[in-house]
Amino acid sequence: MRKTLLLTAAMLTSMSANAQESDLALALKEAMKSEIRTEAEIDRDRNRRPVQTLEFFGITPEMKVLELIPGGGWYTKLLAPALRENGELHVAIGTSRVKSNLLTMPGMDKIKVLEPKVEIDEGEEFLRTINEFTLSEGNFDAALTFRNMHNFDAAGRKNINDAVFKALKKGGIYGIVDHTRRHMEPISSENRRRADPVTIIKELLDAGFVFEAYSPLHRKPDDELRYEVGRKSVTGNSDRFTLLFKKP
Repeated sequence: MRKTLLLTAAMLTSMSANAQESDLALALKEAMKSEIRTEAEIDRDRNRRPVQTLEFFGITPEMKVLELIPGGGWYTKLLAPALRENGELHVAIGTSRVKSNLLTMPGMDKIKVLEPKVEIDEGEEFLRTINEFTLSEGNFDAALTFRNMHNFDAAGRKNINDAVFKALKKGGIYGIVDHTRRHMEPISSENRRRADPVTIIKELLDAGFVFEAYSPLHRKPDDELRYEVGRKSVTGNSDRFTLLFKKP
């Protein structure tokens, strides 16, 4: 009898926990099981914590979301199915791998690719820059970019932020994750793929955004912030800042 009661209590606790999960969490967890994801991508789930990260940003399955610089599409493979039925996923800038590899995969058929007129050139030392460009005017509920801002110089980041500000609806959210660089530390070959979070916050405020919140989701206290994030001793354990902004 006691074992039966304990088992029943455990089942009720599990059911209650599942009932409390958001629609986004359920959709993302389903997407995380997809056969289109590689073993390497799955291995990064524990480190990147996509469910918690996107919930922190306030993403819901009904949103019209813009993912900037999707690269190989790690987040795209999760966002596309989660938004497929009731929302929209648009990708922009650096979308060649998404277009060539993802669009024909199951669940990826409704991804919309924006192709603004952009030119990416050599910028300041170790960095690139990007010209002024337009994405849209006040159409998006959210814009997201993951580990990309460190690639651009101040002028390039300004042009990205200005384009995102115009693309978002009033009250739209802008979520940024990137590798942490020490504040005011000069750029070098070791920290070139890191960004100063204080500088990023200031630049977003200058662009007109309101700073909403910081999350320690990707805080890694044992990252000394000294070495290139691609080093074996750092890869998968880099300290990353997670920032949420809103268009007033």
